[in-house]
Amino acid sequence: MAARKRDDDEQKPVIKRRRRIDDETGKVTDLGPDSSPEPDAAPAAGEADESPLAEDGAPTDAETIEDLFSVEDADVEVSESGASLDADIDRILSEAGQKEIAEYRDRAARAEAELANFRTRVERDRQANREANIAEVIRTLLPAIDDLDRAESHGDLAGSPLELVAQKLRTGLERYGLTKVGVTGEPFDPNRHEALVQLPKPDVTSNVVGDVIEVGYALGDRLIRAAKVAVFTPEG
Repeated sequence: MAARKRDDDEQKPVIKRRRRIDDETGKVTDLGPDSSPEPDAAPAAGEADESPLAEDGAPTDAETIEDLFSVEDADVEVSESGASLDADIDRILSEAGQKEIAEYRDRAARAEAELANFRTRVERDRQANREANIAEVIRTLLPAIDDLDRAESHGDLAGSPLELVAQKLRTGLERYGLTKVGVTGEPFDPNRHEALVQLPKPDVTSNVVGDVIEVGYALGDRLIRAAKVAVFTPEG
């Protein structure tokens, strides 16, 4: 009986099962009974014998060399582009710097010219104000000067104390540039002469001052008072 049981155990078929272990997850997958072909059997149609390199997608030696050359060419192009960009930046900065320097120089020249013009205007205005103030003072003294002139013309100043006063007054006013306006025989100028009388005269060809009734005065180019005169005019 025991011998029969051993024979049954020896004749019992052994079933082998295939299992796959996932490299990433470590999970075991049951693929069922082993139905692999005989060792000498050829691969089934449509199956390809792929090498580990093909499965991993690794490049061949030729592809690797070609890729290296491509990378080197790209590095050269990037380097040349970078150098060209640096040169362009340097040129732009240089041009901008030159332009800015020129603008600053132009501004400085304009500021200097404006300052010079301002100084000229200030000096001119100061001189004009000075002359205007002196002219105003002299204008207030003209009635007294006229009285001294009339007294002198009548001989009332000679040998009197007023003669010295009149002389000092005239000298002081002349020091400021005061001059008389209106001389007998000079051409008539309506800008400097005030004609009170017009007398025709046959021997004159143009209007001339025939007589000075009241002397005028000028301070430099500024007329303080026009001379009152009689004018000789041509006949006809």
